[in-house]
Amino acid sequence: MTDATIRELSRHVGETVRLRGWVENKRSSGKIAFLQIRDGSGVVQAVVSRAEVDDASWEAVAAASQESTVHVVGAVKEDRRAPGGVELVTESLGVDAVSEEYPITPKEHGVAFLMEHRHLWLRSSRQRAALKVRSEAVRAIRDYFHDREFVLIDSPILTPAACEGTSTLFETDYFGEPAFLSQSGQLYLEPAAAAFGKVFCFGPTFRAEKSKTRRHLMEFWMVEPEVAFLEFDGLCELAEDFLTRVVARVLDRCAEDLKVLERDTSALEKVVGPFPRITYTEAIEALREKGVDIEWGDDFGADEETQLASLHDRPLMITRFPASMKAFYMEPDAEDPKLALGLDVIAPEGYGEIIGGSQRIHDPELLERRIREHELPAEAFQWYLDIRRYGTFPHSGFGMGLERFVAWMSGLAHLRETIPYPRMLYRIYP
Repeated sequence: MTDATIRELSRHVGETVRLRGWVENKRSSGKIAFLQIRDGSGVVQAVVSRAEVDDASWEAVAAASQESTVHVVGAVKEDRRAPGGVELVTESLGVDAVSEEYPITPKEHGVAFLMEHRHLWLRSSRQRAALKVRSEAVRAIRDYFHDREFVLIDSPILTPAACEGTSTLFETDYFGEPAFLSQSGQLYLEPAAAAFGKVFCFGPTFRAEKSKTRRHLMEFWMVEPEVAFLEFDGLCELAEDFLTRVVARVLDRCAEDLKVLERDTSALEKVVGPFPRITYTEAIEALREKGVDIEWGDDFGADEETQLASLHDRPLMITRFPASMKAFYMEPDAEDPKLALGLDVIAPEGYGEIIGGSQRIHDPELLERRIREHELPAEAFQWYLDIRRYGTFPHSGFGMGLERFVAWMSGLAHLRETIPYPRMLYRIYP
């Protein structure tokens, strides 16, 4: 007899196997019972006939409530109608642990209740599917950069200064000195680009934004590449190639999960290059033509991003923003210094900005001036200025929030379902 996972059962048709898992659902009809068993690798139906099992096994069927832990021995039988193409004809079944009054039942539950039981909600089919999409996206992202000889740099979580401003920082005490949870790994990537040429970081970041929108979390994961001698046009090409390849990988490897999520993948299949590209100024003009009350110099909110994205069936790249509304480190446009060489990539279907990036200032005097203009503490950025003092070079990079990407891929309305344990305004439990 072979120990097997549910994913492996199709290789064992006609054989007797033993598997362990949890009862997801159960129904019975007289002398026959049907148990949906989950083991993490998949779900299989175990058919239990009263005439074919001993008394102990039949009693175990009765005791096996939703989410009870069980072990099953049975013959693998081909069934093309079943998920995975097989079912298990049970020979014996035992209950290892009874789950009493499992709180998440097949009935409808409110979001607040489900979030309070997030540690159990993870077991549901839709939540499993979303987190498998997340897992595959993580693998695809890492493979993309490793295959192109980028070096992974782990940026610190605790930092002495802000990357993009001080209003959304989580502050903590660092042995009597203030320290902050990282908003981005970018500043620490830039020195590494001088060591390795092509680098990336991928880890948790934190924004203390008092926002309850579906697009925001307090803690989220971000991937950030940084490339030496890469200028703005090359940055746009890198972002486009990265996004198209990661989307294609998720579509290829998560087809069944996307079906569970009822995701219409036809929209995602259109994510191929070249992406439409417009400048910030052109975007303002397009919005005004649609009747939006917006002026040059205003930032885009969720509604404006959605309207701009609706004009295209692929991600939209918006470039050359007013320097006054962007981070201190962005390189000005040589043809018009009031513009920054910044890039936002807006996802279709109302999912908003998924990539933000720029060419970085490499002139040390200009960077010092920008630090003063943004009223940032000069002493905290001396190490950052060293990159320009000792062999400066043009370089560029971008960041992509993993949760927004997964929400887009999965067709989920809220980021809370794209991360195992979401941290939101007023929610840190469990």
